[in-house]
Amino acid sequence: MTLTIGRRELLAALGGAAAAWPLAAGAQQAAIPVIGFLDASYSAQRTDYMAAFRRGLAEAGYFEGQNVAIEYRWAEGRYDRLPELAADLVRRGVSVIATPGTTAAAVAAKAATATIPIVFGVGGDPVQLGLVASLNRPGANATGVNFFTIELMAKRMQLLRELVPGAKRVAVLVNPTDRSISESTLRDVETAASGQQVLAFEAANGRQIDAAFESLLLKKVDALFVAGGAFFDARRVQLAVLAARYAVPAAYSQRTFVEAGGLMSYGTNLADTWRQVGLYTARILKGAKPAELPVMQASKFELVINLNTARALRFEMPPTLLARADEVIE
Repeated sequence: MTLTIGRRELLAALGGAAAAWPLAAGAQQAAIPVIGFLDASYSAQRTDYMAAFRRGLAEAGYFEGQNVAIEYRWAEGRYDRLPELAADLVRRGVSVIATPGTTAAAVAAKAATATIPIVFGVGGDPVQLGLVASLNRPGANATGVNFFTIELMAKRMQLLRELVPGAKRVAVLVNPTDRSISESTLRDVETAASGQQVLAFEAANGRQIDAAFESLLLKKVDALFVAGGAFFDARRVQLAVLAARYAVPAAYSQRTFVEAGGLMSYGTNLADTWRQVGLYTARILKGAKPAELPVMQASKFELVINLNTARALRFEMPPTLLARADEVIE
């Protein structure tokens, strides 16, 4: 028996199939998990770190644009926008929120949702910040990496004393809009100071950084301690140029400052931290519960010195520091 299909019936059948194709494609696209990414900095300032984050995802089999999508939210130095951006990701219904490099972003995400998993990278104590119940068993919807920015204050202050042994007045530059870091930085530097007078200076934009350095000159400070945080990292070139112009030996929290021309840094290898956040994000996408994933603790710390900057400042770098440096830029 031969079945004959007329031209009209064939067109109708093909039209029905064509109409179904977009629906099938849409269903397949909807199945791809979406990572909500939240950071206080600018995308252009985080290129290398984002590569590390994607590397962590890739190690677990996730590739952006193939089997996972990423919704980016950049506060561009405006910490007051973080709650709004976090709420937007929650409304978007993302599968997980990643905040690899900004403590304030992690706190904003935690305040925005108690159900969507959060993977953070923070410098302070996640328990004190209210992100987790304990390091071993976070107990709720957040986990991540503690990269010890705050805990390393005393060590960086000690290195600054070795760098400038005769320093009597030490300036501390903080960003008042990033309260979690600024308050702890001032407190911990005061505690770590040994006979030095600690002078606090605030800056939340480029003009205020310029003004702060003019004040440093008037106050005749001997050394500068720059607080950590996304804002200062985004302004690292400006900070390095001004420190050179005013001949102020300065210590920073990350190697990126030294690569931009800063004198010395001591801190966690943040690229490795971002990679670990990518790995944890991937594990949660595969079904792991953040409440049961212990908070990882960074284990890679590095002392980086820019010898070219020391020579430009006509600053004699102590041989003991050079010998202990993980990297010397020449």
